[in-house]
Amino acid sequence: MKRLFPSLLIATLAPFVHADDWPQWMGPGRDGVWREPHVVSEIPAGGLPVKWRVPVKGGYSGPAVAEGRVYLTDYDRPEGPLTNAPNDRTEFTGRERILCLDAATGKLLWKHEYDCPYAISYASGPRCTPTVADGKVYVLGAEGNLTCLDALSGAVVWTKDFQKEYAAPVPIWGFCGHPLVDGDRLICLVGGPGSVAVAFDKNTGQELWRALSASESGYCPPTLIESAGVRQLAIWDADNLNSLEPATGRVLWSQPLKPMYGMSIMAPQVADTKQGRVLYASGIGRVGALFALNTAEPGAKVLWRGEPKSAVYCANSTPFIEGDVLYGCDCDTGFLTAVDLATGARLWETGRPTMGERRGKHGTAFLVRHRPAAAGQATAGCTWIFSETGDLILAKLLPTGYEELGRTHLLDPTNECFGRDVVWSHPAFADRCVFARNDRELVCVSLAD
Repeated sequence: MKRLFPSLLIATLAPFVHADDWPQWMGPGRDGVWREPHVVSEIPAGGLPVKWRVPVKGGYSGPAVAEGRVYLTDYDRPEGPLTNAPNDRTEFTGRERILCLDAATGKLLWKHEYDCPYAISYASGPRCTPTVADGKVYVLGAEGNLTCLDALSGAVVWTKDFQKEYAAPVPIWGFCGHPLVDGDRLICLVGGPGSVAVAFDKNTGQELWRALSASESGYCPPTLIESAGVRQLAIWDADNLNSLEPATGRVLWSQPLKPMYGMSIMAPQVADTKQGRVLYASGIGRVGALFALNTAEPGAKVLWRGEPKSAVYCANSTPFIEGDVLYGCDCDTGFLTAVDLATGARLWETGRPTMGERRGKHGTAFLVRHRPAAAGQATAGCTWIFSETGDLILAKLLPTGYEELGRTHLLDPTNECFGRDVVWSHPAFADRCVFARNDRELVCVSLAD
């Protein structure tokens, strides 16, 4: 049955009862939008109030915040240097941990951990942000261990091992597809023959369907989209951008889009523009395209493909579309870049919110738009940016340029990429606070006005 997109959005958000929670990767709607009112409109020169800091172990996974609790995963490994080689796997013997903390105080409420040898590149810890819905928390570890726990007690409800149960090879950079709750389904990027995408019953772990084969599963999180009045599930593997029927896994359409090294990472972005309803996806190797989504029935056709000095080629962070402009971090230049969606032409680029004064590839900043429901919020239309330098930035991203309104340092960068220190973890915005982590600590900083 066809449904309008607002119905899709409401259905998707239904399990997440508090508008000011951040219960999964990129927030309640997985759209990188923070809707909380009554937050600061400027960053004071002396910084923002730190509510608490607590020690944690290594990881790239972001925190999730729901019902007054913070959920985070990390990796407890033997002490010693972590050497990041982009094309080499590092072997460690350690334990993946799932932590639950009180959002007001940072007090540890419960912890679940399990032995988990690593053999991946950039092996500091898990990649996926926990997904919290209907009293349960779903966590996917870097080696393919999927765990469903009771959100209050931490008791294990069910588990899956993607390597053993699906013959899924571990991607060189680990399992990265943040689990997606859609109704009673938990949809995951798994891998293995015929099981790039798998839907589980979110309460029991029973498999509901599996779909797709590919040269590699890639790293892109399952993403709900809509066109032609039909709810669709976007799965971007290492070879193709696919649209599936969420209830059955049936393929609706597929378009070739093959980045280098199997690095399909960003979540495809859909928006209504002057060109109609469009979808954008891109990755390393200057591979990217804007697709027009069909209006009569599910389908897509290429409007343009990126060229070496056009478009924006995204990796660690997902871009967003505002009006007829795309804003995102280019993995080749390392710059935050604005792109005209009509042509793919670059409007401007800057390294200030990504690498600062440094230069290099994969410059990263996580972008969260502030779009409060209440009128009169001074920061409405602004973007909160968490830089790889550990800075929180308030800025305006406009077709005409980048305007920085203020910044403060939250965390030291504790990891490394191409010889520079970085922190690569998506923050959470909830309870008028920002929650951010590096490989040593999790911090909660007040943004209340």
